[in-house]
Amino acid sequence: MTDPQPSDSGIRVLFVDDEVEFALVVSKRLRRRGFEVSTANSGAEALRLARGIEFDVAVLDLKMAGMDGLEVLRTLLILLPQIKVIMLTGHGSSQVASQCLEEGAFSYLNKPCEFSRLVENINSAVAEALKARGVT
Repeated sequence: MTDPQPSDSGIRVLFVDDEVEFALVVSKRLRRRGFEVSTANSGAEALRLARGIEFDVAVLDLKMAGMDGLEVLRTLLILLPQIKVIMLTGHGSSQVASQCLEEGAFSYLNKPCEFSRLVENINSAVAEALKARGVT
């Protein structure tokens, strides 16, 4: 788990993936882009963090031991109704993608994913959230 780092954007991202090295690398790259990032390596850890920090966006791995990404998605949307969730997985299908979107995910990306595409999705999610709140 990593504490949020100061950033220029003020956008708080929760990055959840049970592949520890992958989570560390991506979160470091996101911080360089100005995001405040907290990482979790399990669904339970992600939910503990979400109880203490109002994240703007969560990036969730779909396949994790214990609590999978769909369970985390459902619970996050109850804890933080304004959060936008991006599902990121290497084990997906169009059926799973549809299910994630139907259950409230903002978007669904397959691993490997271009880093710039992930950043674009995070920025789009935040823009949509601000628009919904009447902030431009």
